[in-house]
Amino acid sequence: MAKFKKKKSAPTPDPKDSKKESTNEENSKIPETESNDASASEPTVNQEEKSEKDKKLNRLFWLRVACAVIAGTIATFIFEDIQGEERRWASIVFMIIVFIVTIFIAKSMNMQLPSSDRKKIVTQGIGSYIFLYLFVWILTYTIVHAGSVTTGIIPIS
Repeated sequence: MAKFKKKKSAPTPDPKDSKKESTNEENSKIPETESNDASASEPTVNQEEKSEKDKKLNRLFWLRVACAVIAGTIATFIFEDIQGEERRWASIVFMIIVFIVTIFIAKSMNMQLPSSDRKKIVTQGIGSYIFLYLFVWILTYTIVHAGSVTTGIIPIS
């Protein structure tokens, strides 16, 4: 966007005269905009780099979604022996360990991110990862133990 300098001229006594003069002066003082020839080649290169970066970040997101589903299912069976509060904390620690593994996988993908986007390796898909892990863990635990829990409801025969 081009910046315009403020007009520094003597005030005119009649308001009608200022309108005529200002339109002529503004038209003659409008600077030319930059040519689009030089910037036309840059966006294509940037679009290709951005596309490559977005593909890798998209792949990282779906990797984390898959890891959350798999790890949530595995957590149901790994921590079967542990009872009570310890099972919950063991599963949360397992969730964090799997997430850290995905960070190392992301770093091995050699994503060329600018310094302002370096934290995207950690933050990409973190919310989906956490909620899917917890959802799948609770769902699989409920399905596995559905027959062994007494509800107190007596079926009508």
